[in-house]
Formats: sequence, C-alpha cells, structure tokens
Amino acid sequence: MENKRKVIKLRAVPAKKNETEIIINTPFIKLDSALKLCGEANTGGHAKIMIAEGDVFVDGVPCFQRGRKLKDGDSFRVGINVYKIVYRPN
Repeated sequence: MENKRKVIKLRAVPAKKNETEIIINTPFIKLDSALKLCGEANTGGHAKIMIAEGDVFVDGVPCFQRGRKLKDGDSFRVGINVYKIVYRPN
C-alpha cells in the first residue's frame, strides 16, 4: 500500500490596511500629539513609550522622534492602522 502525501498549497494574503484621515487646522502636528488625537495612545507618556520602542512608523520608516512634525500628506502607522494627516485651515 502506497503512502500518499497530501500537498497543501498556502497563499499569503496581505492584511488590509485601515487608513484613517486625521484632519488638522494647523500647519503641522507633533507625532506624540497625533498618537493621542487618533486614540492610539491614552497619554503623552504612553505615546512616548510607543515611539521609543519603535512601534510607530512615519512614511514607512520607524520613527524615534517624539516631536517629529507631521504635515499635510504625511502618514504614520501603528500596527496595521495607517493614519494620514490632512491640513484644512479654518
């Protein structure tokens, strides 16, 4: 009796990115403030820890600068959540 091997083909499916717009009415927002505004960080201290541990990516690159200025068109990512900065003056 032959032992037949069952071949299972797996296919990687990219995770869907959840992109959310962060609308600001000033020319820029600091990264730690943006994390609090979008709800990813509860406090400034929490945002500081997230940034220091390398959990935040700005335009696809890990960012370790808490005071990094984000301007219109910049985006940042935490996990699979992507946030895009949109400047709309009053």
